[in-house]
Amino acid sequence: MRLRWCWPSRAEDRFESWLARRHEERVFAGESNPVGPCPDEAFLRDLARRAKRIALSDPRVNHAANCPTCVSRLLVFRQENRSRRRKLAFVTAVAICSVAAVTVITVARYGMHRQLPSTNLTVVSETVNLWDTGTIRGNQPGSLQSVFLPAALVRVTIILPRFSPPGQYAVAVTQDQNGNGVVAQRTAPATINGDHESVSVELDLRAAKAGAYFLATTHEQDQASYYYPLQIK
Repeated sequence: MRLRWCWPSRAEDRFESWLARRHEERVFAGESNPVGPCPDEAFLRDLARRAKRIALSDPRVNHAANCPTCVSRLLVFRQENRSRRRKLAFVTAVAICSVAAVTVITVARYGMHRQLPSTNLTVVSETVNLWDTGTIRGNQPGSLQSVFLPAALVRVTIILPRFSPPGQYAVAVTQDQNGNGVVAQRTAPATINGDHESVSVELDLRAAKAGAYFLATTHEQDQASYYYPLQIK
């Protein structure tokens, strides 16, 4: 079996970030030799966004990666992209909170409280062990199996992959590995248990239909999402 759903491990991400910083130091120290003229701002903005239409064989990419002026502009554009995403996330969160508040007020005003059956309010505890999944990358062969969760109110404890950093994590159940079709999502800080980092959240999967989904974890600092195949029973 060949895996296609796992992203690079966090250890590999840190190594690649270190290589990128070393390359930037060489460029700013004048140790690189850019060929050709600087590309225009539109191209650099697309490159900073990692637009799929830009081919790595484009000579402008090689120039931008070795030119101190272009690298400086790329760093500025990347920071602008991060700020734009943070603002969008904040606006989205405010909108969601507003809708939730209006819903609560409406329900309270019209007395539309309906008590769910006690069986639906039972919280099921589950543990998902992802400790060894971080070593699988791209299409390399591996033995990662699907995670199984019930269509219920689940208190899930996720043992994060080795080398996972501490901090706040968003845990979500989505319909695909691009983050579309969010079924449930919660945020919680990671805790240390021996040599493991784990995060515990409560996910409401009662309305989810049985079938294939993805379990996603996203660290608050690097915003890199990691998706794992999930089966809801």
